[in-house]
Amino acid sequence: MSTAYIVVTLLAAAMAGFSAASVFLGAQWVVQPLADYGISRSWWPWLGAAKAAGAAGLLAGLVLPVIGVLAGVGLVLYFAGAVVTVVRARWYSHIPFPLLYAAPVVGALALGFTA
Repeated sequence: MSTAYIVVTLLAAAMAGFSAASVFLGAQWVVQPLADYGISRSWWPWLGAAKAAGAAGLLAGLVLPVIGVLAGVGLVLYFAGAVVTVVRARWYSHIPFPLLYAAPVVGALALGFTA
């Protein structure tokens, strides 16, 4: 296990965890776009839980790699769905935001497979 893999995985987990906490705490800069995209408020806790589970899975993957891979794939699919949601809502200027959160997850997966 390389140092780069550990650092990128910790960064990815921290970013996903921060994003989950932002949804749970109702941070305006997160929940207002969700409302603007047409996502029902009843889905918000589930979306936060998915990101929190992904963050926890990435951390668990440092001990059990298969869990980290599954969590990473889940988070990549989550953020791909977020991109699709943003595009469907026609908020094209917001496309970089889910990609920004997905990037370290993709990096952790790539570094995990090279180790």
